[in-house]
Amino acid sequence: MPTDIYESPLASRYASGEMLRLFSADKKFSTWRRLWVALARAQRELGLGVTESQIARMEEHIHDIDYEYAAKMERELRHDVMAHVYAFGRACPAAMPIIHLGATSCYVGDNADIIIMREGLELLRAKLLRVVRRLAEFAETYKALPTLGFTHFQPAQLTTVGKRACLWIYDLLLDHGELRVRADSLRLLGSKGATGTQASFMELFDGDHGKIKRMEELIAAEMGFDGVVPVSGQTYSRKIDSAVLGALSGIAQSAGKFATDMRLLCHLKECEEPFETGQIGSSAMPYKRNPMRCERICSLARYVIADAQNGAMTSYNQWLERTLDDSANRRIAIPEAFLAVDAILNLYLNVASGIKVYPEVIRRRIGEELPFMATENIMMRAVRRGGDRQALHEAIRVHSMAAGAAVKERGCPNDLTARLAADPMIGLTETEIEAELDPRKFIGRADRQVEEFLRGEVAELLASAPPDATDATDETAPRV
Repeated sequence: MPTDIYESPLASRYASGEMLRLFSADKKFSTWRRLWVALARAQRELGLGVTESQIARMEEHIHDIDYEYAAKMERELRHDVMAHVYAFGRACPAAMPIIHLGATSCYVGDNADIIIMREGLELLRAKLLRVVRRLAEFAETYKALPTLGFTHFQPAQLTTVGKRACLWIYDLLLDHGELRVRADSLRLLGSKGATGTQASFMELFDGDHGKIKRMEELIAAEMGFDGVVPVSGQTYSRKIDSAVLGALSGIAQSAGKFATDMRLLCHLKECEEPFETGQIGSSAMPYKRNPMRCERICSLARYVIADAQNGAMTSYNQWLERTLDDSANRRIAIPEAFLAVDAILNLYLNVASGIKVYPEVIRRRIGEELPFMATENIMMRAVRRGGDRQALHEAIRVHSMAAGAAVKERGCPNDLTARLAADPMIGLTETEIEAELDPRKFIGRADRQVEEFLRGEVAELLASAPPDATDATDETAPRV
């Protein structure tokens, strides 16, 4: 690895090898060559002067790309597509006269982008499903473990650890739906010509509209697509890029929410992300166990969410049939969004596979807050003993305020139970009061909600996924 030039951390530190290969030069330019072969094959089938021998020579040289020669030609021509036309023609001279026949640059550029984005979406979908499976296992394990719920990060009613995990899973199910919609709706640009009118092909096919439409059908089929976009300028609508980046932003949002929650829970010492035996949390403070994986998820998520705006701004700023100010931006914005989300999901899988839960800390925190939450139940039990509801309400309110003040102002333990038991008006022993403090009485349907959710939508989704979408593990070691 060269050390004297800049290299994107997404490539050197974060993204997986499989995603890096997908956005590599080899993948891009071999896909261009496959598209040129598909164009030539369709044109031969429809009667143009393309020979089987020319197509065979092209197919032999799809992968042996002379990058040095292509770079040399681009310096001379100032045009990347034509540079690669010359490089391809140099490898198979007999086919040079018919390579890129009737096409414009976007024939290879845009069609290859669609092909690569679709493969990228499928790769991310498989990784997302692995995360869902891990979180589902976690939710099942902890579906009935009560924990203090928070609204505004202030103590609220109880929930369960598993129910909280289901909130993370549901966000991912929404993201999965978006990925499917985006991947399934992608169509090739086809071969539309300089302004989308296919005028060059009208010349080649002597004005035969049917042959031109058939040519696009043949190209789409060879590249594994159901069809091409019905109309375009020189490029496909850049709203497609914006929609894809929006789906990636959605995953980043969900992962960022999970990671933020984990960071809060780590601060509370209720849950932790994985921490290796020899891992160092801080160079200065040896005791630290910083949630660095979740922090990195949040950091990358912020980048993706911001990057998604590139698609929207590029889409609105495409003049008439096209401008070229999309090009440099898309070369960065689209691949790096995929690489970043790939890194996010690898991290998410790593954390979800090893979340450490501390039940005793959770129980202690519940114990600090539950006496306040149980006051209505305590009041109802005292009423059943013959007490006056209004008088009891006032007495319990006074004791609650006093106990709360002792906790906040003097750092005392919560002694509300003892205060209530000592008040003759309440008329309940401390044992009777503590019987009302079973956390399981305060989780509502949380455990059943977990069961219904996991056995319903989650199970249905995982059952429909191919085995390799949920069984594989991530190939990257998390780094800061």
